Amino acid sequence: MFWKIVGALIIAWLAFMVIGSVVGFLLKAVVWIAIIGGVAFLGTAAYRAVKGRSEPKRLR
Repeated sequence: MFWKIVGALIIAWLAFMVIGSVVGFLLKAVVWIAIIGGVAFLGTAAYRAVKGRSEPKRLR
């Protein structure tokens, strides 16, 4: 009975380690994608602000 409990605890610990690794990797990937997207957005906004337009856009 003792070894069954120890075995179950080891299996549960391994499962939590694997799940934690996968979740950690996904969170890091989402953070890096957000950083890259933010840099691209700010770069595009800065380019459009510097480029400007020779004549203002008018509504019809």
